[in-house]
Amino acid sequence: MELRHLRYFIAVAEAGSLTVAAQRKLHTTQPSLSRQIRDLEDDVGAQLLTRSARGIELTPAGRAFLDHARLVLSQVEAATEAARRVARPAKPCFVMGFLTGHELTWMPETLRILHDELPNADVMISSQYSPQLADGLLNGRVDAAFLRREKGVPDLAFRLLVKEPLVVVFPSDHHLATRETINPRDLLGERFVSVSDTAPVLRAVIDNYLKRSGINIAPVHEADHLAMGMSLIASTRGVGLLPAYAENFLPRSLTSRPLQGDAPTIDLVVGYNKENPSPILKLLLSRLDELVASVSRKAG
Repeated sequence: MELRHLRYFIAVAEAGSLTVAAQRKLHTTQPSLSRQIRDLEDDVGAQLLTRSARGIELTPAGRAFLDHARLVLSQVEAATEAARRVARPAKPCFVMGFLTGHELTWMPETLRILHDELPNADVMISSQYSPQLADGLLNGRVDAAFLRREKGVPDLAFRLLVKEPLVVVFPSDHHLATRETINPRDLLGERFVSVSDTAPVLRAVIDNYLKRSGINIAPVHEADHLAMGMSLIASTRGVGLLPAYAENFLPRSLTSRPLQGDAPTIDLVVGYNKENPSPILKLLLSRLDELVASVSRKAG
């Protein structure tokens, strides 16, 4: 799979027509474009586009692939700009960090806000675990980060974005999949997959929830990150508690259900160093309400 395959796929998806995309956007021939799309589908292992009376339409797999393809290209563009900036430093630089997995939701609207107001500024993106982002804020490597409310960092300030509910994740053919909601006591007797100390805030939320629910359950496995957690749940036919944003990345083999009653939540915040004088940071903080509203509208 090459970057051109992603560009071709996005062009066809946006045009809704192979002919229009080939002639007006990509300046190639339709047969050549069709071959490139077939090569991409072969690499992915799923049909991404289908023909209908209205033209070219995305399959469910294609809709899922489209957002990620756009994200990959945006990250490649950011990497290219970063390399150019190092070679020819000219513009003020602002480094934003994202808790891995949250870029898809928050990065596009954040970049729109910054680029609309600061066309002469460079924005760099860093995707890491929450503790690493907090360390970057403390050491000046990161200007603003979308992360958890980490403990023991008095030099940092946090502004709440959203409270994310935790959901139960398990295999799609699991016996709990027949239920609309999950009682916490339903987790007893299941292979429980938790998170490791790489996500201390999330681990504390999960442990505290199980404790106040009167559940004594020891994890069979501990995952260092989201992808590892989903893999462990699928391979062991276990269950796990994950923030709701994980639902954006679940493969077909996994599904999720909300918890009954007072479900636990975990804060997603914007963090920054109190001593950071960046005017770009001040602009971002002044428009957080707009950012949250814009992301909420798209999610709805």
